[in-house]
Amino acid sequence: MEVILLERIEKLGQMGDVVNVKPGFARNFLLPQKKALRASKANLEFFDKQRVQLEAVNLKRREEAQAVADKMNGLSVLMVRQAGENGQLYGSVSGKDVADAIKAGGFTVERRMVNLDNPIKTLGSYAVRVSLHPEVHLIVTVNVARSQEEAERAAAAAAAAAAAAVVPEEAEEVEAEADAEAEAEATEELAQD
Repeated sequence: MEVILLERIEKLGQMGDVVNVKPGFARNFLLPQKKALRASKANLEFFDKQRVQLEAVNLKRREEAQAVADKMNGLSVLMVRQAGENGQLYGSVSGKDVADAIKAGGFTVERRMVNLDNPIKTLGSYAVRVSLHPEVHLIVTVNVARSQEEAERAAAAAAAAAAAAVVPEEAEEVEAEADAEAEAEATEELAQD
């Protein structure tokens, strides 16, 4: 089925493109969500008349989404869940759970905006993509832990590992200086004894 896209849709096309999609996708998603029109002569003429207005509305929505993305930049949410000894969760963390946690952080996000391919089923830290607009995306860090304290320890360990990975030469120098100081102190103690 051929449709005219009324907004940019990832992996499909830009606004105004005439694309061929499966009938079910058009009937169940694109047409009811008003993201597309059936490709016909009358609809093409209607789209050409409305194109400037649609682009203006799209631009305004993108600017609003970008402003929210700037505020959300670097957002990290904590999900406290029960887990077994090996870190396997009793249940899972879904996109709805992530959206609810972001809402609790003070931002308005719908479940469909959270791009989580598979549910999270183990403890750890995950980078989850959030699409605020078809052209505005950001990464939210989701930390899944058994408790608040465990999450803080994991975050501190990850920050230390990231700092060591970013500047390995300086980390080696600091370790070498610390070893040299320890040896000097040990030598002084031996000399005093």
